[in-house]
Amino acid sequence: MHKFLEKIFDWLYPLLRKINLGDNTASYISLTFNIIILTIFAYCIYGVFRFVLVTIMAVIAKKTKTRFDDLLVSNQTAKYIAHLIPFLFIYKSVPIILESFVYWETIFGKLVEIYIIILVLWIVRSIFKAIRDFLKEKSKYSDKPIDSYIQVIMIVLWLFGIIIIISEIFAIKTNTLLGTLGAVSAVIILIFRDTILGFVASVQVSLNDMVRIGDWITFDKFGADGDVIEINLATVKVRNFDNTTTTIPTYSLISDSFRNWRGMQNSYGRRIKRHILIKAKTIRFLNEEELNNLKKIQLISTYIELRQVEIDAYNTNHKIDKSLKINGRNMTNFGLFRKYITNYLENYPELNQEMILLCRQLQPTAQGIPLEIYTFSKDQRFVEYEYIMSDIFDHIIASISYFDLEIFELPTDKNGFVSTN
Repeated sequence: MHKFLEKIFDWLYPLLRKINLGDNTASYISLTFNIIILTIFAYCIYGVFRFVLVTIMAVIAKKTKTRFDDLLVSNQTAKYIAHLIPFLFIYKSVPIILESFVYWETIFGKLVEIYIIILVLWIVRSIFKAIRDFLKEKSKYSDKPIDSYIQVIMIVLWLFGIIIIISEIFAIKTNTLLGTLGAVSAVIILIFRDTILGFVASVQVSLNDMVRIGDWITFDKFGADGDVIEINLATVKVRNFDNTTTTIPTYSLISDSFRNWRGMQNSYGRRIKRHILIKAKTIRFLNEEELNNLKKIQLISTYIELRQVEIDAYNTNHKIDKSLKINGRNMTNFGLFRKYITNYLENYPELNQEMILLCRQLQPTAQGIPLEIYTFSKDQRFVEYEYIMSDIFDHIIASISYFDLEIFELPTDKNGFVSTN
């Protein structure tokens, strides 16, 4: 290779000297001519190899079943390799062309070396980007933070590349430079603190399976409520349900508390947990006439009959004085309403009957007695879930009056404004 290059670039100078041109004049003319020849050769090599490599890779990508070579094409790996080959040719040619110009040979030689190092890093980067895209298409890895791992690898490679470039520029041995960098490692750690924390967080998030791409998370501190669309070394991107995007520092996923809804989405139901407030003064015992009227409600007619037989037998056996309703055992409108709602939920087709289902009374409050519905819908999708919950509470609110109960509301005046009296 060296002899071939000498034949290309060393023939003009002796010829110029034979025709009695001065040494400096012959040198500069020869240099100018050789630079033109080198530029033409380099451009031709680049054109040929770009056409050959890109064409061959495109043909191979079309004929093979694997997607990896298609991703290499889309990430322009062949183009970067085609750039590298002519610069290798230039790197070998510079010492011959600038043999008589030692100072410029050193400068241009180092510049070409630096560019070759950068090109190699770009080639490696394009390959890793193809690997990233390829793994993301695999269901096994689609929810893994591949971007974080690729970024860490590229940071390490760029650090080594920068070290080599610095050692070339200042003619410092790599071992000496690494020793110097070790001495200032504290400063480097301070500068790359966020990157290091992000890397640690990415590893922990991945190992503990805390968040995957596609998970629905709620992070109140950052106002995030939506699906994870990207996990990087430094940030996690969340597309909220209002189509805005929230960026969360990756480290916050292990340092702060957030909610991941994946368990709910992977289960067989989404929890409905909501209550209404019943006025305490409307809760009372029921008389026989009221019980007979409530027997017309099909969902609890059988229950009232069986329950009344049980209560009457108890009161008779214990000789209870029923001149006052408070004596002995009795049914209340609130208790029957809870039983009615329980039966209604058990017959509601969109609820998962194999999961917890109950209608319960909570601790009384200043606003009334909370009646809470605790159950699970079969459909976890947001719109369908909200429809199911609204449909259930529409029925509950509409049926309260049949049991002579009232929902607590703040008192209002004749104009509909909340009364302050």
